[in-house]
Amino acid sequence: LSLHKHKKALPELARGAEGRPGSISLAPPPVEKMAAVQGTGSLPSGQPREAPREAIPERGNAFRRLSARLCALRPDDSSSARTEIHLLFDQLISENYSEGSGVAPEDVSALLVQACRLVPLNQNHLVSKVSQLIHHLLNRLQVIVDEQHLDFLLAYTISAIHQCSSWTHMEILQALAALVYCNGSKCQKIYLPELLGKTGLLMKLSDLAQSDPEVRRAAVHCMANLCLSVPGQPYVEEPYQNICFQAFLTILPSPESSDMDDITFCMLLQNALKGIQSLLNGGRMKLTQTDELGALLAVLKKFMFHGLPGLNIEMPTTRACALQVLSAILEGSKQFLSVAEDTSDHRRAFTPFSVMIASSIRELHRCLLLALVAESSSQTLTQIIKCLANLVSNAPYNRLKLNLLTKVWNQIKPYIRHKDVNVRVSSLTLLGAIVSTHAPLPEVQLLLQQPCSSGLGNSNLATPHLSPPDWWKKAPAGPSLEEMSVSSPKGSSEPCWLIRLCISIVVLPKEDSCSGSDAGSAAGSAYEPSPMRLEALQVLALVARGYFSMTQAYLMELGEVICKCMGEADPSIQLHGAKLLEELGTGLIQQYKPDSTVAPDQRVPVFLVVMFWTMMLNGPLPRALQNSEHPTLQASACDALSSILPEAFSSLPNDRQILCITVLLGLNDSKNRLVKAATSRALGVYVLFPCLRQDVIFVADTANAILMSLEDKSLNVRAKAAWSLGNLTDTLIVNMETPDPSFQEEFSGLLLLKMLRSAIEASKDKDKVKSNAVRALGNLLHFLQPSHIEKPTFAEIIEESIQALISTVLTEAAMKVRWNACYAMGNVFKNPALPLGTAPWTSQAYSALTSVVTSCKNFKVRIRSAAALSVPGKREQYGSVEQYARIWNALVTALQKSEDTIDFLEFKYCASLRTQICQALIHLLSLASASDLPCIKEILELNGNMVQSYILQFLKSGAEGDDTGAPHSPQETDQMVRMALKHMGSIQAPAGDTARRAIMGFLEEILAICFDSSGSQGALPGLTNQ
Repeated sequence: LSLHKHKKALPELARGAEGRPGSISLAPPPVEKMAAVQGTGSLPSGQPREAPREAIPERGNAFRRLSARLCALRPDDSSSARTEIHLLFDQLISENYSEGSGVAPEDVSALLVQACRLVPLNQNHLVSKVSQLIHHLLNRLQVIVDEQHLDFLLAYTISAIHQCSSWTHMEILQALAALVYCNGSKCQKIYLPELLGKTGLLMKLSDLAQSDPEVRRAAVHCMANLCLSVPGQPYVEEPYQNICFQAFLTILPSPESSDMDDITFCMLLQNALKGIQSLLNGGRMKLTQTDELGALLAVLKKFMFHGLPGLNIEMPTTRACALQVLSAILEGSKQFLSVAEDTSDHRRAFTPFSVMIASSIRELHRCLLLALVAESSSQTLTQIIKCLANLVSNAPYNRLKLNLLTKVWNQIKPYIRHKDVNVRVSSLTLLGAIVSTHAPLPEVQLLLQQPCSSGLGNSNLATPHLSPPDWWKKAPAGPSLEEMSVSSPKGSSEPCWLIRLCISIVVLPKEDSCSGSDAGSAAGSAYEPSPMRLEALQVLALVARGYFSMTQAYLMELGEVICKCMGEADPSIQLHGAKLLEELGTGLIQQYKPDSTVAPDQRVPVFLVVMFWTMMLNGPLPRALQNSEHPTLQASACDALSSILPEAFSSLPNDRQILCITVLLGLNDSKNRLVKAATSRALGVYVLFPCLRQDVIFVADTANAILMSLEDKSLNVRAKAAWSLGNLTDTLIVNMETPDPSFQEEFSGLLLLKMLRSAIEASKDKDKVKSNAVRALGNLLHFLQPSHIEKPTFAEIIEESIQALISTVLTEAAMKVRWNACYAMGNVFKNPALPLGTAPWTSQAYSALTSVVTSCKNFKVRIRSAAALSVPGKREQYGSVEQYARIWNALVTALQKSEDTIDFLEFKYCASLRTQICQALIHLLSLASASDLPCIKEILELNGNMVQSYILQFLKSGAEGDDTGAPHSPQETDQMVRMALKHMGSIQAPAGDTARRAIMGFLEEILAICFDSSGSQGALPGLTNQ
C-alpha cells in the first residue's frame, strides 16, 4: 500500500518538470537568463503559455475526434452508456498530450463541462474517472480554465465531494486543485465562502483531525493553488489570504503523524510553503503581526536544513521551498530592515528594537551560510544563493558591524567555478548584490582589492585563467597603455580580481572543468554559457556604478570588451554591453561634476575619455543605434550615447559629433516608443552641452523634435520629452546671461510660440509630464524679450501660460508638480519686461502663492512659494497697497503656522521654511512704500514678538538648510536687515506718522539683540536716532 501511494504521489510531485508554474520540480530549474531581451514563446514571471494551435496537428485531431464522440453522447444511466463513457475517458487520458498539441484551451474547458454533464453524482466510479480526466488534461495541456466554464466545473466538483463516497475525495480534490489554479480571484463571489469559510470544505479536509493523510495533503494543495495568481491579475481578497496563511502556518510546525508516509508528509509541507510563497509574492500579502513573522521565520529556519545530515528525510525540494518563501519575505524588506543598527556595543537595561532586528539579520546570515556548506543538491544550492542575494540587497550594512559581507564574499567565491551553471550564475548574482548594496562601502572596497586567487582554489575547483591572451594587451593607436593608464586608488596594491574574473568570463573560452549542466550554451560555443556572460556583464556594470574609482583603471580594456559584445550576434549580449557602456559614461560624468569629491589628479584625463568614446563611435555602437530589428538594444544604445562627458564631446572629431547628433535626430522619428523615449531624453542631455547650446540651428532642430514627441500617445515618451523641453528652456536662460545677444535675436519667435502652446497643453497632462511642462513654461516666460511681448500674437499666449501656472500651483497634484509650478512662477517674476503689478493676472498669481505658503501640506512647496514671493525687485511689481498687505499678512501667518503639521516627515523642513519666510518679509520691508507702513505696523503690533524671535534665529543661523539653493552667511543676513532699516529711514512719511518710527524701532531692536548676543561692545554702527 505504501509503495502504491508513493507511485501515485511521485508523478504529481514532479509536475513542475512538465512546465506547470508554481509547482515543485525534481529536475534542476532552467537557467535564468538575466537579459532584458526575452526569448520568443515565453511569457514573463512564469505565466503559462497557450499551446499554438497549428503545432502537431495529428494529436490535435485525435483530441477533436474523441471530443466529438463525447459531445454526441446524451446523459444515459444504462450499463452500456456507462461502459462507453468509461472507454472514452480512458482514451482521452491515455492520449500522448504535450504542450503544443494544437488543442485550444476553450475546447478543453468545453469538453470537461460535457464530461461532467454525462456523469451523475451517484456514479462513484465515473465521478472518480472524470476527476482524473480534469486533473490530467488541465495539467498536461497547461490550461487555466476560463471564467465561462469555471462556475459549472467548480459547482460540480464541490457537490461531488459532498455527495460521493470518501474514497473518491482524493481524485476530486486533485481535479479541484487543477480548476482553481491561478483562478482564486474568480472564485471569490460564490465559492470561496463555501471552500474557506469557518465550516468550509477545504478547512475541514485540511484539518489536523482529517483521518486520510492523502486527502489532507490534497486539500492543502487546493488552498495553495487558490492563493496563486498570475502577475498583473487580481488575487484572492485579504480575509481569505489570512485564512489560508493561518492554515499553512499551522501545518508547517506540526509533526509527522504515524499514518502518513515520508513522501506524503514532504509534499504536504511543500504545498504549504508554496501557498505562503504565492501569498507573499503574487498576493502582495503584508505580514503586519510580529508573532506571525517570528513563527514563519522559525519554521523556515527549520526547513532550510530539512533532509541534511542529522534529520531523517532526504528531500532537497522541501528545503528549496522553505528558501523560496524566505526569499519572498526578504524581497522588498529594505524599509523594514533599515531600522537595524548594531555599530556600537549595546550596554542598556533593555534591548532596542533596532538591535533585535540587527541580531535577526546576523542569524539569517549564519543559517544561510551553514546551509550553503552543508547542501549537496545543485537546485537547492541555487535557492540558498538567491536567498542570500535577496538578504544582501535589503540589509543595511552601513548600520551593522563589519565582516558580515566578508563572510558571504569569501564563502561564495568557490561556487563561481561550480559544475552546475545555475549555481555559477546565482553566485555572480550574489557578488553583484554585494557590490551594489549601499555602495560604496569600505568593507567591499577592501574585498575588491583581495588577491586574484584568494578563495577561488578551494574545494578542488580550478582557478580561472585571469591573464588575457596576447590580443588583449594590444594597445590602440596613439600613446602606449602605460602612458594612458589611470592609476588605481591610493592604497590598492592589487588589481580588482572581480573585474578580471568577469572580463575572463565574457571574453575567454570556457574551461572544461565547469562545462557540465551548461544549459544556455550554444552547441559548439567556445564561450561560457550565455547566462554566465550576461551576469558577468551585469556585475561589471554594478562595480562601475558603485566603485568607479576601481573600475577606471580598466577603462580602455572594458571599452574593448564592450566593442566585442556589441559586435556579437546575440542581442542580449549586445544589450548588456550597451548598459555597461552607459554605466562607464555616467561614472566619468560624475567625476567631472562641480560638486565631485574626486581630486582632479585622480580623475580620468579628458584626452583618455576622448579616446574611449572615439573607440566606441568607430566600433559597433553606430550599428546598434540603427538596428531597428531590436528596439530594446537601440534604446539602450541611445542611453549610452547620452552618457558622453560634455568636455570630451567637444574634443571628439567633427564627423563623430555630427554622427551623434544626426543619429539622435533621426531616431526621434522611430515608430517604437521605447526608442523614441530614449532619443527624447538623449536630446535633452545634448542640448545642455556647452559646445552645442549656443548653436541656434541645433537648439531649434532639437526643439522641433521634442515638440513632436510631446504629442506622442505613449506617456513615457511624453514624460521624457517634457523633461528635455525643460532642459532646452534652461539652455535659453543660460544663453540670456551671456554677453553676446545674437542667440536671443536669431531664435525664432514662431518657434517660441509653438513651445509655449505645447507646454500649456502638456501642463494638463499626467503628473510625470506636467512637472516639467510647468518648469518649461516658467523658463519660456522668463526668456521672452520686449520685442516678443509687444507683439499682439504673444499677448494671449502669455495670459494662457500664466493661467496654466496658477492652476497648477493651486491643484492637488504631486509635490514635485506644485514645487516646479512655484519655481516657474518665480521665474516669471524675474522677467522685467512682463507687466507684473499692473496686469490682471498679478493678483491671481500672488493669491495662488499666498494660499500655498499658508496651507500646503508639503513644506518644500511652501518654501518654494515663499521664495517666489521674494523675487520681484521693485515695489510696483507687488501691485496695490491692498495686494502688498495681503502678501505681508500671509507670510506672517505662514511663519506662525510653520510648525503646524501632522506629518512628522515635514518637521525637518520647518527651519528652512522659517528661514525663507523671514527672508521674504525682510525683502518686502526693503521695498515698502509710505502707504504700506500702517498695515505692516498693525500686523507687527499683533505678532511682533513671534516675528522678531524667528528673524533673530534667521540672523544667527543664516539660511542654513535653505531649500532655495542660495545659503547666506550671518553677515549677509545681517546686511539684509540693515538695508531694510536704511530703506525705512529714506521713506518720506507724512507728518505725525508713527508707523515708520515703530517699524524702524522693531528692526533696530532686532539688530541690537543680535549684536549683544555676539558679545561685542560699543555702539551699533549704522543705527540712527531719528
